[in-house]
Amino acid sequence: MTSAGSGRPEILTPRARALLPVFLATLIGLAVYQLWYTLPDRVGLSGPTMGTTWAVVLGGEGHTRNDLLAARERITAELDRVNGLMSTWDPDSELSRLNAHAAPSPFALSPDTLDVLDLARQVSEWTGGAFDITVGPLVAAWGFGAGARIPGEGPDAAELAALRERVGYRMLALDLEARTATKARPDLRCDLSAIAKGYGTDAVARALDELGWENYLVEVGGEVRVRGQRPGGGPWQVGIERPEEGDRVAQGVVPLSDLALATSGDYRNFYEVGGERRSHIVDPRTGRPVAHALASVSVVHAQAVLADAWATALTVLGPEEGLALAEEHGLGAYFLVRTEGDGLEAHATSGFPGFLETAVGDASEAE
Repeated sequence: MTSAGSGRPEILTPRARALLPVFLATLIGLAVYQLWYTLPDRVGLSGPTMGTTWAVVLGGEGHTRNDLLAARERITAELDRVNGLMSTWDPDSELSRLNAHAAPSPFALSPDTLDVLDLARQVSEWTGGAFDITVGPLVAAWGFGAGARIPGEGPDAAELAALRERVGYRMLALDLEARTATKARPDLRCDLSAIAKGYGTDAVARALDELGWENYLVEVGGEVRVRGQRPGGGPWQVGIERPEEGDRVAQGVVPLSDLALATSGDYRNFYEVGGERRSHIVDPRTGRPVAHALASVSVVHAQAVLADAWATALTVLGPEEGLALAEEHGLGAYFLVRTEGDGLEAHATSGFPGFLETAVGDASEAE
């Protein structure tokens, strides 16, 4: 160093020489802190799972980048675990092995799978069989899901009757103490696609709770659960999609805190035959795709797993029976019903929170 105007080297005092390493270490420490340990108020993570995608929005204030790395690792581990237990596409999953189990003897289950099967049974009882995880063979016969035949053919009357003999949630007996399931028929098949994504959403939420995150939004395949507040304050803003083909547009936005929301509808996965609309949602009580005017149902619940199952069940029940049952059980539910001229009529139960604000734009934008 040189002193100004002299051109001579500037000599550091002993004190300056002693403090220089401390000063440099402080600068380096601050740089490392900024690079590795501080997070913005809003952080997003996403990835594939269960044949769909997941996305998480975290309130990053007070958290480090190491926290974020731990969150991603735990999220993917939880979703991989649920998928490995409950997938119908993976032949090695626990559910697939239960389906392949042809002996009359009990089949041992993990606590998670048993929990989901028991929750499904309860929803089946509450809805008079409108929700039934054994409906898979009928769904496939109409051209949807795992093992689906060519859409449009559909089963004839004789085949439909034979398939209905294989469907019935009461043919799966659960022993909660022994943690086993026993099938009444060797060809009984279970499909958890109407409840497993909600369970995965809850599993991710529990993991984030354990990791100390207080503000987050978790979305798995459209099922959402939130905790705390969104970045910037206030409840999370969760969009409900307008049931239309083409671009995804929000019907409105629901302000939520510490709740889950799931939507079921017939507007994404369907085909038409001779002017008849055939949805992937099959009524287990009739063996046929639902044919009423209900386009979608959104359910708010403390647990995403039950919001998921109830949304499917109410869609099967239809606009009148579904609305009445939702009120009876104190559910927060929002029904969109088709009217003449391609219109939509909305009906909400008294338990539906706040209310939808009119929204314009992509349905995924609401957070």
